[in-house]
Amino acid sequence: MKNETFIILAADDEVELLDALELFMGKENMTLVKAADGLAALELFERTKPDLVLLDIMMPGMDGFSVLRKIREKSKVPALMMTARTEDYDKILGLELGADDYIVKPYNPLEVVARVKAQLRRCYDYQGQQTEDEMIIKAFGLELNLTDSVLKKNGQETALTKTEFKILELLMKSPGRIYTKQQIFDYSWDEPYLGDDSTVMVHISNLRNKIEDEPKTPKMIKTVKGLGYRFEKEQK
Repeated sequence: MKNETFIILAADDEVELLDALELFMGKENMTLVKAADGLAALELFERTKPDLVLLDIMMPGMDGFSVLRKIREKSKVPALMMTARTEDYDKILGLELGADDYIVKPYNPLEVVARVKAQLRRCYDYQGQQTEDEMIIKAFGLELNLTDSVLKKNGQETALTKTEFKILELLMKSPGRIYTKQQIFDYSWDEPYLGDDSTVMVHISNLRNKIEDEPKTPKMIKTVKGLGYRFEKEQK
C-alpha cells in the first residue's frame, strides 16, 4: 500500500465509538476524520478527499444510505457500512447502493481496523502490477483498464465499486471458465468465506445492471446452475 498516511472518514453519532477507532487507527498509519451526522460527513468528504469511508446507517439528519448515494454520484472510494441491526435488508440495500462491506455493531475496533486495511490493500496493491499485455481487457464492447481501474462500455466510462471491479476483472481474465461463489468471494474480498452466497449474488446482479443491455437475459455474465458464474467467450 502507499506509504503516506491514509485518511479515513467515519460518520457515527456515537462519538465514543469513533474516539476508540481513532486510537487504534492512529497506530496503523491512518488518520480518522470524524462526523456526528450525515450532513457533516458529506461536508468532510468534500474537504478531506478520504481514502475510505465508514458510515453508520442510523444517523440524525441524513442516514448512512443517503450519504452513500451522494458519495457514489461522484466517487468510487471504498465504503463500509456500520449497523446495529442484523437484518439482511440493510446489508443487501447497502451493497446495492455500492457499499464494499458492512460491520455489525457492537464491534471490536480491531476488527474494524482489519477490515479497513483489507479494503485499502485491495484498492492500492493491484494497481500498476500488470504487464502491458494485461493492462486492458476487451470483450463485448467493454474495455477494462486494470491500471486505472476504469471500465468503459462502448467508449463511455461506467462507474464500478472496487468490489464490482475485482469480480469483473476475475471473470474477464478467463472467459469461459466457471468460478464458484466461493472463488469469486475469495478473490474479491480479503476475509474468510462463510457461505454467504447472497453477497456475491447481489454484486453480480449490480454488475449485470451496469454492463448488460438486458440484465435479466445476460449475454456476458452467465449463471451456471449449481456451479457458479462465467464470462462468455466472445465469438470472433
